[in-house]
Amino acid sequence: MAVRLKTRERIVQHSLELFNQQGERSVSTNHIAAHMEISPGNLYYHFANKQEIISALFDQYQALVDSFLRPPAGRVATVEDKGFYLRAVLAAMWHYRFLHRDLEHLLDSDPVLAERYRRFSQRCLVQGQLIYKGFVEAGILRMSEAQVEAVTLNAWIILTSWVRFLCTTRENASHLSEDAVRRGIYQVLVLELGYVAPPYQAAVDALCSEFHVSLNQALEQPD
Repeated sequence: MAVRLKTRERIVQHSLELFNQQGERSVSTNHIAAHMEISPGNLYYHFANKQEIISALFDQYQALVDSFLRPPAGRVATVEDKGFYLRAVLAAMWHYRFLHRDLEHLLDSDPVLAERYRRFSQRCLVQGQLIYKGFVEAGILRMSEAQVEAVTLNAWIILTSWVRFLCTTRENASHLSEDAVRRGIYQVLVLELGYVAPPYQAAVDALCSEFHVSLNQALEQPD
């Protein structure tokens, strides 16, 4: 039997769908209420404004990323872990793509969200470095501490700006494909190739094949 979502949960779910499809700035609370076939008053009973809905969605996104962006507990990292991280990041980016697409506007519009995002970013950079250091300790990557820091930062810059970059390549910024986002994950993987230890090269090459999408295909406007 399907579980019936509470109205508040449905509002968040439908808002995410509309924000991803149309862009947050194109969607008002009235649009959300109409899409759900509820009254605006019913929506405002649960959320005073659109910023509160966005905050709830950021809560979800932040919790999701925090749940997987950490080194494996009690064991040495493996190449399989690398694949896990890459797939998890792709799923998070795709599912909450409006956050990446409209990030600058969202943070400018809400100082509280901006401060929360800064703390989130700092935490991700710390965890990202720990993950890379785990791969170095496992012998999968050969990197100095300075290189770990630089690659982590470069990976973060790519991941947080990739969706916005894609939007500059098409007339309708809402027309993004998951394959186009997948290419951003490939870009991060390429950053590491020069540091891969020879015994692990074949396994990392297989990951490259999994995430590779031609640049023409990534930049192509979907039908």
